[in-house]
Amino acid sequence: MSQSLHFAEHTLQEIALIFMGTVYFIRLLWLLHFKAGKERQAPTGPPGTTPTKGIIYSWFNIAMPWEMESTRKKFFMYVQFVLFHLGVTAAILNSFIIPYAPGLIASKTYVSVIQILTGAAFLIGCMRMIRRISVPVMRAISTPDDYFSLLLLIVWFFFAALAAPHNIERGEGIVMTYFIMTAFFLVYVPFSKISHYLYYPFTRIWIGRALGHRGSYPIARG
Repeated sequence: MSQSLHFAEHTLQEIALIFMGTVYFIRLLWLLHFKAGKERQAPTGPPGTTPTKGIIYSWFNIAMPWEMESTRKKFFMYVQFVLFHLGVTAAILNSFIIPYAPGLIASKTYVSVIQILTGAAFLIGCMRMIRRISVPVMRAISTPDDYFSLLLLIVWFFFAALAAPHNIERGEGIVMTYFIMTAFFLVYVPFSKISHYLYYPFTRIWIGRALGHRGSYPIARG
């Protein structure tokens, strides 16, 4: 392994992680500075609905596609959503496995799983880009950051799938590109819309607490 690749796999990733962690810490401090408003109406709904139950339901609502009308009617879109985010997880995980647990790379099963997930995410990313460009409503609500972030993810998935076996004997270009892109993502994500996951726990707390207080969460089924 060349010194350049070693730097990309270790030092560059560590610097990028520290930078991202610092930015997120500052943003969380800013976010926690704001206090949610108090409910102005009396609790409503059946006795079984409470703010605490509403928060728990709201947190896990994303894993219950049958609870949302949009995912019930467009289940294939939900499957795409799941596979896309599993691909993100796999690509991130492998950026830690390669430098810090390289023994796993010897497992053909592990490499196959990473390549299947990142490959599926690559295809879904291409489908999402086509949809964003071709559907008028999607074009109307899209910003330059949406296009740039999605394009960057598509290219990143492509190199993540190719870099999974870590075959540097065939050349370091693919692995080097994958790690440079990973480091760029770590620096760029806190300033892009991709950082929505940072706010997810907090927004779901506020929504779940309010709707639980009002008796709307958890949704009662007749």
